[in-house]
Amino acid sequence: MSGGARYKLTVDAHLLLRRDGVRGPEVLLSRRAGAVYAAGMWHLPSGHLDGPHEDLVEAVIREGREETGVLIDRGDVSHAVTVHHRSPFGGARIGVFFEVRRWTGEPRITEPHLCDAMAWHHVDDLPEPMVAYCRAGLEAHRAGHPFALHFQQPGDPIAHLTEAPDRTEPMTGPYH
Repeated sequence: MSGGARYKLTVDAHLLLRRDGVRGPEVLLSRRAGAVYAAGMWHLPSGHLDGPHEDLVEAVIREGREETGVLIDRGDVSHAVTVHHRSPFGGARIGVFFEVRRWTGEPRITEPHLCDAMAWHHVDDLPEPMVAYCRAGLEAHRAGHPFALHFQQPGDPIAHLTEAPDRTEPMTGPYH
């Protein structure tokens, strides 16, 4: 171990509410608004851990309630994918995406100062502009990868763009 201060990362909890739509599986996305990172872009409901007292499952349940008004039972939360992400500005974080297929209540915008739209989207027809980091997690999960790296380079867009380089590196098994 090298000397000096230990490196620390932000940990995000992402809520992947999933339902069966007419055309197949759909996920709930919200459009970020106001004075927030990636305003105007689509993203999963998500947030950071509130502190050392809160575990990741508690965080995703809390974020679901705060951002969408739905109530989630701990037993209905399952791990979907974990993404180690580095933004184009150099900051890094760990995003843990949790899938929930059962909840109580109808999702709605509960924080209009942070979100100006909310809608269900088919997993094969995601909207744009969408935060590239979030899209990387959704695509890794859809492909069955439990872990992915998403290390953007300086100058890469925050939004997922079809013509931009794909910075996602899915990590494959075997997992035991």
